[in-house]
Amino acid sequence: MKARWPLVAVLGLLLAACAPGTETYVDQTAGFFSGVWHGWIAPFTLIWQIFDENIRVYEANNTGWWYDLGFYMAVISGFGGLALRRGRKPEKKA
Repeated sequence: MKARWPLVAVLGLLLAACAPGTETYVDQTAGFFSGVWHGWIAPFTLIWQIFDENIRVYEANNTGWWYDLGFYMAVISGFGGLALRRGRKPEKKA
């Protein structure tokens, strides 16, 4: 179990490499699928934002409603999906 934490940390940094606010969307706007991606990496981006003032959780240069829909769908499904897995542990039979 302890050996997984470095892998999770490296994977988190790789996922956050496409974070909103990195001037990726200067000439174009972020659409639905960018919103989904930014919603999935929102927890990593939130932590990264503490160390880099140019990173944001939400891309300001977006297409509007479609980006918002993708972003919120990913945030809700990601966090809600984790909560559904935390059910009661099955009781052991004697």
